[in-house]
Amino acid sequence: MFIASLFLLSCSPAPQQTPTSTPSAASTESAASTSIGPPDLSGIWQAVNTAHWNVEGHTAKKMPVTGVLGAYGGMLAGTSVVVGDEIPYRADALAKKEANQADWANLDPAAKCHIPGIPRQTYMPAPLQILQTDTEIFIAYEWGSNSRSIYLNRPGTSAPLPSWMGYSLGRWEGDTLVVDVTSQMADTWFDAAGNYHSGSLHVEERYRLIDDDHIDYQATITDLEVYTAPWTMRMPLHRRIEEDARLLEYKCVEFAEDLLYDHLRQGYDGPKALDGSLREDNI
Repeated sequence: MFIASLFLLSCSPAPQQTPTSTPSAASTESAASTSIGPPDLSGIWQAVNTAHWNVEGHTAKKMPVTGVLGAYGGMLAGTSVVVGDEIPYRADALAKKEANQADWANLDPAAKCHIPGIPRQTYMPAPLQILQTDTEIFIAYEWGSNSRSIYLNRPGTSAPLPSWMGYSLGRWEGDTLVVDVTSQMADTWFDAAGNYHSGSLHVEERYRLIDDDHIDYQATITDLEVYTAPWTMRMPLHRRIEEDARLLEYKCVEFAEDLLYDHLRQGYDGPKALDGSLREDNI
């Protein structure tokens, strides 16, 4: 009943909010310190960056679809979200990352509509909605219509099997929500640049409300099979403040079919339509 109610809320329009100006340091401190109990993170949020392409700094690049989409199909340049600007790969793991990057268009799990996992799901190019109670925080994501629960009342427990979104246990440290994410599948990547992890991945997320419309989001990655030391990515999450802000539908399976199965269509005569669908004379 609880999750069903949350799902209905996540599909409902967000209440109208008035855009606010950038707060002063005093107002930011006041917002964090004068509330009774933990801050309320509920709302619709979105990362505004290109970390889903590459969490490290990168230049603009041509993409496999520029021949069809022109400038619309290019990759935008982006600054690094990695604290310290360097991911501490082990030597053998770096070689695998470079191999992933060389064939990312065919290998990136998210391009195939596999669930991106945590933290990548947070900064995919689509909003997310946080719904908060005293015992559980539910996050619905527009990308892939995925979701997860962060449990605040289950200390010391773990998941018996790995899953695409892992197992999330949360706690409050002052005004910061700290989430330990374990038991994730080894198949997910952090971006389309081939940055990856093993099944030993442990992610510590930190959500801190900077002001009414911004969350300071940090994710610390620990995986000694791939990295020589833990490393952290950091970025702001921006509240969607437009009057009709809501999660829309992006069920990505149908958009991944051309990548996965187009080679099976080579026996058909004639081109496909520009939207990727087969023309009637191909059927």
